[in-house]
Amino acid sequence: MTTPVAGTRRLGERGPEVSALGVGTWALGGPFTVDGRDAGWGEVDDDVSIAALHAAFDAGVTLVDSAALYGCGHSERVVGRALTALPPARRDQVVVATKFGNTMDEETRTGTGQDVSRASVRAECAGSLRRLGVEAIGLFQLHGGAGSPAQAEDVVATLTELIDEGSVLAFGTAQDEPYVVEAFAASPHCRSIQSQANVFGWDPAVLDAAHRHGLAVLARSPLAMGLLSGKYTAERRPAPGDVRLDTPWWDYFDEGAMQDWLARLDRVRELLTVGGRSLVQGSLAYLWALDPVVVPLPGIRTPAQAVENAGALAQGPLPADVADEVTRLLADSPGRRAA
Repeated sequence: MTTPVAGTRRLGERGPEVSALGVGTWALGGPFTVDGRDAGWGEVDDDVSIAALHAAFDAGVTLVDSAALYGCGHSERVVGRALTALPPARRDQVVVATKFGNTMDEETRTGTGQDVSRASVRAECAGSLRRLGVEAIGLFQLHGGAGSPAQAEDVVATLTELIDEGSVLAFGTAQDEPYVVEAFAASPHCRSIQSQANVFGWDPAVLDAAHRHGLAVLARSPLAMGLLSGKYTAERRPAPGDVRLDTPWWDYFDEGAMQDWLARLDRVRELLTVGGRSLVQGSLAYLWALDPVVVPLPGIRTPAQAVENAGALAQGPLPADVADEVTRLLADSPGRRAA
């Protein structure tokens, strides 16, 4: 394996070299609902979204992460438009990652459940290829729906068929239960595990599995759903219709919990902004210091956000002693899982 240049990482031991920072596109999908709840980040302007993606690519980002569920196909279509506007040589430098397993209705913009049957996975692959406008998906990731080891193994078998046919170049899992990770990691085509990781917490078992199997860890919610941007306070929360106000997965913006998260952020604010970094940049730099297999996937909505995120690449990881102090000061975080 060749040594990646500064500001890049390998997408697993067998994977391509990508920027050490990816870009997440959940927020670019616009409004949609799952189980009757808002699941998007509010209204979007597609032209602004495309400009934001181009700003990320111009700043050196070469990994873009989407999912069929985001906006019920809309995020993938926006990514496809952004890629199509690039010159072919630039477009070929971008590794396109997307996800399957959470089914949806594009017309009503609603999530419809989960299905990882062979027929559904193949249909989802075809749909994502069409919306993204690519000949092959660089990284096809399980979003959810594998309820047993046997089911996870069946998904791997279907993904292997898609690789043999040339529709998919590699795969990973964003469903990070150990039995899923082990089933996927048994294949030489697996490149990554996607799991939540930020200064407040991560799963040590995921990092351990990544090292044992030579995989990358794609860090979702590296900015704690935007709380680590520093723009939110107990009085300034996301606008109505934003998934962050009513979600079973995070409580960063919940009444009663948000104040505690903000207090934890205040403990480490000065450390994260060392060396002239913004709070966002320091939060991303912490993850690089945490473990070299981690590739954060911060979301974007505007070109300015894309540029700020990518600015972290120039300074690299936080100094080890600073990162260690951040870890110590947040040892009581409920986001931390036992090793």
